Amino acid sequence: MNSSAPDLPRLAFDWKDGADFGVGVHHEWLITNGRGGYASGTLVGCNTRRYHGLFIPTLEKLGRTVLMARMDEVAFVDGQRYRLTSEEHADGTALEDGARHLRHFHLEGLIPVWEYAVGRTRLRRSLVMVHGEDTVFIEWQHLSGPEATLHLRPFPVLRPHDGPLLEKVEDAIVTLRGPLVTLRNGEDGPSMRMRLYSDGPTPFVSLEETSKPQHLRVEKARGYDFTEMQHSPGYFTATLKPGSTLAFGLTVETAEHLERDPAVVFERELTRQQRLLERAPEHARSGVPARLVLAADQFIIDPPRPADAAWARSMGLDARSVIAGYPWFTDWGRDTMISLDGLTLATGRYREAAAILRTFQHYVKDGLIPNYFPDGENEGVYHTADATLWFFHAVDRYLEETGDENLLRDLYPTLSDIVAHHQKGTRFHIGVDPTDGLLRQGQEGYQLTWMDAKVDGWVVTPRRGKAVEINALWFNALKLMAEWAERLGQDSAPYRLAAERTHGSFNQRFWNEAAGCLYDVVDGDAAREDAHVRPNQVFAISLKHPVLKREHWARVLDVVRRELVTPVGLRSLAPGSKDYKPKYDGDLRTRDAAYHQGTVWGWLIGHYVDATLKVTPDLKAARALLAGMEDHLSHGGIGQISEIFDATEPYHPRGCFAQAWSVAEALRVFSKTNIG
Repeated sequence: MNSSAPDLPRLAFDWKDGADFGVGVHHEWLITNGRGGYASGTLVGCNTRRYHGLFIPTLEKLGRTVLMARMDEVAFVDGQRYRLTSEEHADGTALEDGARHLRHFHLEGLIPVWEYAVGRTRLRRSLVMVHGEDTVFIEWQHLSGPEATLHLRPFPVLRPHDGPLLEKVEDAIVTLRGPLVTLRNGEDGPSMRMRLYSDGPTPFVSLEETSKPQHLRVEKARGYDFTEMQHSPGYFTATLKPGSTLAFGLTVETAEHLERDPAVVFERELTRQQRLLERAPEHARSGVPARLVLAADQFIIDPPRPADAAWARSMGLDARSVIAGYPWFTDWGRDTMISLDGLTLATGRYREAAAILRTFQHYVKDGLIPNYFPDGENEGVYHTADATLWFFHAVDRYLEETGDENLLRDLYPTLSDIVAHHQKGTRFHIGVDPTDGLLRQGQEGYQLTWMDAKVDGWVVTPRRGKAVEINALWFNALKLMAEWAERLGQDSAPYRLAAERTHGSFNQRFWNEAAGCLYDVVDGDAAREDAHVRPNQVFAISLKHPVLKREHWARVLDVVRRELVTPVGLRSLAPGSKDYKPKYDGDLRTRDAAYHQGTVWGWLIGHYVDATLKVTPDLKAARALLAGMEDHLSHGGIGQISEIFDATEPYHPRGCFAQAWSVAEALRVFSKTNIG
């Protein structure tokens, strides 16, 4: 690595007598490849989710696919057998050896590193995905003690990462050619090439083994199928002498991708991460911000849609998008626009920011950007009322950072068309009410705001009508369009007049004097005003152009602080409400009933800090609001920030263990509250 570059942040754990298995299975690691592919597992080497695996690439037409569920690793030292991995079985038994022998774990930047004590020998294992490729390398280093012989048994599978678990074993087709071992699960499965790198012999022993039924505890807790059968066609064996290194490569690319020195691959990835820190503002090159800069990188991807790459190349542009969360989300419009500031602008990645904006501009239809892109598909789904309005916010933040007049000129016709569609009405009954200028939305069976839980046809929080944050975003968009029109020599009057009307109607309709805060929805299905105390009202203050009159800001924030603020974000509903749920757990229906009914969302802390600083510009106090996020980096998804948390102490992390907007907003406000 470049000795003058910033040091990569470390996040480390140590155990004198081995890790606690019961704790370690709740700590998860993640590596990604910038294409949507990933690998993940638990700190103690025991898979607990269907999404855990050593190799989960994004395959054309298939989407993200688990190809290598795990690898059983056994070391032989002084005639004794030591297992480096762990597993739980459907019969209630468990092999916890991987925890028992584990002495140290750390993230070297983003690269996970384990150290094991096996008898008198100490071994280190590291794991990396090649950025921009569907290739994984694992490296073992002999640190001290007598030599060790390793048996490495891969368990390949072939299933969508969110698909049903395998109920019966599949025999892999095995081909041996020189140092390469090629596996293919079924005639239609992709060829998966493997290779072992060592100074000594590395035979592949064709001794098949079927695992005991694997028990995935998180899947059981979430109410899904939780048992899987796995089959291995054989194992590699090699000896690690004192001071030596052994590596394993795995790819669905061509064989040439394994014809390189694994040590160089690791070195290049560390250098790439250092360069990410070099591009970031100086205050974000160390400490917690540096950790978040690297975490942010795991969400920025080349879209896994061939048409995107072809379109971008034809225009001489880049195509980029954002994975909303690992392990199960794809790229979502709302999450991308909310995250763009923290993921790209706070990290100095302006070219990627422009590419993301242009990519989503390309997909605008009927005045809407896609809500999300289904895994393995090329067309987006458009049922969202707010993602498109967040687009304006993201464009503004980009322009403030870069002054990129060319991008504004390119986007302006699209932005103007979006406003026109909203004013005349577009899909899902999204449109301006001509009687008051407020934006209404809602169609039976659809969940159009960010509070979008739906299960078995039940829309948990429909919020049909005129939602508070939708109208705060609409006002902000109109004000921005007036600014941009003037900047480009266009007529700004229609936007200014529409904004004035929206502002007057909003303050008349949404202010709830009795409660000292804002109604969540007006003109909705259930009642003329919905008085539930939710965090959505914060956006009426936090956005660049706040729609709420300044005289009400302090009272609103007092209510939000008292009812909603926690150390890891804001509750989605105030305690005391009849629908309030303090925990997010159980089966899908139970979880979705709690998703936006009390559950804490980490990303909301960003706009709460923005609003707070407008009322009380105390950077030190604002920074103190982020202490819980800093502590969380060592829990749940290690080095990441979870999607959601329980609404009561100890605020257990739930949902995705790595969420783009949680990381983005934390990093953005860490930077905003930088006090040197």
